[in-house]
Amino acid sequence: MTSRNPDQPYRRVRLGPSDVMVDQRPDGSLLVQSPHPLGTYPEKMSEPLDFWARHASYRTFLAQREPKFGWRNVTYAEAQFFARRIGQAILNRDLSVERPVVILSENEIEHALVAIACMYAGVPFAPIPTEWSMDSPDFREIRYIFELLSPGLVYVSDGAKYKDAIQAMAPSGAELVVNVNTVAGATPFADLVNTEPEELLALVHSRVHADTVYKILFTPGSDGLPKGVIHTHRMWASNQEMARAYLQFLADEPPTIVTGFPWNRTFGGNADLLGLVINNGGTLYIDRGRPAPGTFDETIHALRLIAPTLYWNVPEAYEYLIPCLRADASLRKRFFSRLKMLYCSPSLRTELCDQLQELAIQESGERIVLLTGLAAAESASNALFGPREPAQGIELKLVPDGTGKYEVRMRGPNVTPGYWRRLNLTRQAFDEEGFYK
Repeated sequence: MTSRNPDQPYRRVRLGPSDVMVDQRPDGSLLVQSPHPLGTYPEKMSEPLDFWARHASYRTFLAQREPKFGWRNVTYAEAQFFARRIGQAILNRDLSVERPVVILSENEIEHALVAIACMYAGVPFAPIPTEWSMDSPDFREIRYIFELLSPGLVYVSDGAKYKDAIQAMAPSGAELVVNVNTVAGATPFADLVNTEPEELLALVHSRVHADTVYKILFTPGSDGLPKGVIHTHRMWASNQEMARAYLQFLADEPPTIVTGFPWNRTFGGNADLLGLVINNGGTLYIDRGRPAPGTFDETIHALRLIAPTLYWNVPEAYEYLIPCLRADASLRKRFFSRLKMLYCSPSLRTELCDQLQELAIQESGERIVLLTGLAAAESASNALFGPREPAQGIELKLVPDGTGKYEVRMRGPNVTPGYWRRLNLTRQAFDEEGFYK
């Protein structure tokens, strides 16, 4: 993204090479890829967590603000400790790919611990979008998802918030686990945490591999029914290596991120929580604010206390943030003090880009790298960095559509093998060469 003040220098950050190779085929399609090979990446994404639990055990991994008690945090060592205990509880219940875990929760520490526990136990989890679990008029989507998945356990963060969803899914045959405001017949979340790990957990975890399904991420389908995008460890781990190859400054300092992007979406769940943060030993502060009158104050409160090194939000949030930065010198100073990169959707209006850069120049004399890209649930998040740089390891095929434009197709280790129990959708999603359309 470009802005005014072209003569002002950018704050120096290390980015990867942006050169590309383009081959034109006789049929007019273009093959575009980076000339640089993708580096090595973990077989499973629990490996980086275990690394940081050993080498930065007291570093904060996740933090969230509680209205009455202030910030509550969990370190890397604590996250590993609790997740392994929950993982053993999952194994004790004979959960599996055929009986996975469903999560009904907004972003919170316990949500993350359940997700990580599933990785240790080799059992997939499915975080359900809140618009289907809290705001749906008839809960049609949840009923369909439960029929498709046949879950063995449902984690609910708040029994009162998700009361209607709980009633809609019953009887599901799944054990209901509730953290706060429990309901009749539910298992307390504390019972999972109080389970002592056994040798079986280590044995099962040793058998988790690159093609093990770790998550099923649901997105709206063109037929009106949710489709479950299969995520494997290979997808997730390779995509994080792609991110680190381009955002090379991640190796210079563990990232500090303040964000509320929902973990039931690809960018929040893959890039934020179980991506940039775990892979690079960073810290994520959970932002519970929303870009709406009265609720954005929570975002400003977090940014008054935490100086992020990376910041991203939806375009509507920048509409609220910019006037606050302009009016509050101390907020502006803290916000730009460590910031290395801003990220936003390509739909962010040019005048807002300009205003952000003007504020950065006013505060520091430098512009901040403002990045956008192409992301999809089917590509584990990032596929394209900036305006034209395909991630290392990804092949893009641009197919002319007859109108002077191109359809983008992609192939790489970060691309999904398909949709959960929807073979027809999987076949439609790939072309004859295996490119995701």
